[in-house]
Amino acid sequence: MNRMRNCNEMAHEKLALISLGCAKNQVNSEQMLCLLDDAEYTLVSDPQEADAVIINTCGFIDAAKSEAIDTILEMARLKAEGGLKKIIVTGCLSQRYREEIKSELPEVDALVGVGSFGEIVDVVRETLDAPELSESAMGHRPLPERFGDINAPVDEVGRYLTSGPGWAYLKIAEGCSNRCAFCAIPDIRGRYRSRPMENIVAEAQALADSGVRELIVIAQDITRYGTDLYGERRLARLCRELSRIEGVEWIRLHYLYPDAFDDALIDEIARNDKIVKYLDIPIQHIDNHILKRMNRRGSGEQIRALFRTLRQRIPGLVLRTSLIAGLPGEGEAELEALCAFLREARIERAGVFPFSPEEGTPAAAMQDRCSEEEALRRAERIEAIQSEIMDAYYASRIGQTLKILCTGEEGGYLTGRSYADSPEVDGLVYFEGDCLPGNFAQVRIIGLMDGELLGEEVP
Repeated sequence: MNRMRNCNEMAHEKLALISLGCAKNQVNSEQMLCLLDDAEYTLVSDPQEADAVIINTCGFIDAAKSEAIDTILEMARLKAEGGLKKIIVTGCLSQRYREEIKSELPEVDALVGVGSFGEIVDVVRETLDAPELSESAMGHRPLPERFGDINAPVDEVGRYLTSGPGWAYLKIAEGCSNRCAFCAIPDIRGRYRSRPMENIVAEAQALADSGVRELIVIAQDITRYGTDLYGERRLARLCRELSRIEGVEWIRLHYLYPDAFDDALIDEIARNDKIVKYLDIPIQHIDNHILKRMNRRGSGEQIRALFRTLRQRIPGLVLRTSLIAGLPGEGEAELEALCAFLREARIERAGVFPFSPEEGTPAAAMQDRCSEEEALRRAERIEAIQSEIMDAYYASRIGQTLKILCTGEEGGYLTGRSYADSPEVDGLVYFEGDCLPGNFAQVRIIGLMDGELLGEEVP
């Protein structure tokens, strides 16, 4: 096999990358794109124009797994038509279902686990150099594979930004050690590993130099940042360092676990003007029995107390959470307790998910669970409550002037996000004006349009 190529040869090979799943996965996709760009491959957005496609997958819940498999099959159809030559599957699905993909999806030409994103260039070279095989021989050939240690220190790799304009994700840790009963993330992504603070700050500076004005700080659990590396929580200190970077105007925090807050962090959020007063705190439930079955730290009473404290000490705070309906052991009483809490706490944003039994997790082995249809019904009941809360929240915004990060144009209006809107999960503000994407504007909210805020730019 000739693995040495000159730059001109590589420039003729076109690669496309499809990124699925969460923001953390998107960062890994951006890192792979950067490595491939440095290796002088030609990057294209349309897989139909590519010699090879990389599918960076999610394998967390059934819906994500189905999306990943459907995408692989769609690319397999392109390959069968004779344009696309190779399919490389990376990320959580390949990490979790390595052997299943090899046996059931013979169209896949290479596999990369979550511990080996940094080896993508070698995998691409090896895959493109492999000879073409007949369909009958596909399932019997050895695949290029890379499955490194999922508990190794986080690779420090550059990025090829795909977000924005004006904003980017900043991943500060990898993996998770919380071991929630319903979650397979620790088995897929490994234990919690913080990145060194100086590396994070250097990356944030580079992002700011490139025009990024909003940093969205992400990890599976950012409240525990530093505990493994420094022996103490250092999120508050990290936020102070990030806020010193000229050009950064917004720092958004995803995801803060409710049991790991302390006064230092709350004080920093309250007094630091660059930290947007929007906190994503996944609670999953409020009933003590269900929280215990979930293997969540803390109690419903502690969650209530935390939310009261945050509301008191952080004026204008907008809260987002995630909730699971239908976990084994949840009956009408537990569901009603959650519904009552939502009416009481008035959480502005919530992602609601019916329970998905993930193989290998403790919750999947629990027998006393409701049907999938019932879990979906419960999720819809919670969503109906949240819809009423959201309607009231949007109505309260009419007449206010908000700082908006302009993100683009749609339907004759400029689009953007306020501090209360995180990308991908929340809505947009539509407004008239002349602000350029990636810049901020002051926008007076004048009404609603198709359930979203409508405004006009003001001087």
